[in-house]
Amino acid sequence: MHPKYQDVIKLRRKGESYREISRGVGISKNSVSRWCKDLKLPLAVQKIIEAKTKASHTQLSAYNKHKHQIVQAENKKIIENAVNQISSLSKHELLLIGVALYWAEGYKKQDKLPTPSIDFANSDPDMIFLFLRFLREILQVPEDKLYVSIRIHPNVDEKSAINFWSQVTNIPKERFHIITQISRASQGKRPKYSLPYGTLDLRVHSRQKFFQIKGWIDGLIRQICQRII
Repeated sequence: MHPKYQDVIKLRRKGESYREISRGVGISKNSVSRWCKDLKLPLAVQKIIEAKTKASHTQLSAYNKHKHQIVQAENKKIIENAVNQISSLSKHELLLIGVALYWAEGYKKQDKLPTPSIDFANSDPDMIFLFLRFLREILQVPEDKLYVSIRIHPNVDEKSAINFWSQVTNIPKERFHIITQISRASQGKRPKYSLPYGTLDLRVHSRQKFFQIKGWIDGLIRQICQRII
């Protein structure tokens, strides 16, 4: 028998919690729990322990809530500071951002097609708005050369999707085309509020501008490689 076993049992019979016993006697909480799990305690002692357990849970809950509030406030402050570090975009910065967006999200495997085009699809309205700035301000794409279609699932209302993306893009509603699609993976079971306005596909039929973007991407890659070397 462990030399501290009797001390543990005595303290438990007085209504001490496992944590209190562990700290007082100097043994692990697991050992205390193992030694006391089959111990029969008077009702009065059980009530004392239950009250301590409840108080401990209340204190832990209050602590976690307070900690969560502190973390949330810190996160908010970090975001505010970061937001203030971004100023108005220069033409060169907008060019680099647009190229990086197309590098990440655009359809690039058109090199061998007879008529390659710029094709960019996304469901994030802010990203679409930013890429449109790139098309309009950097590539100087005329408005009538911007082709837009919306890929939606059957649970998405077509009129709402067109209204939403028309406001985001400032493109007239009558120029939008709807493409209804069903994911094989979801088999029509996609959650109702997943992509509530679908995915917007921006397309520009221009071989020259497509290869201009491709060249800019290659230029970025070259600069990255130089810095690594």
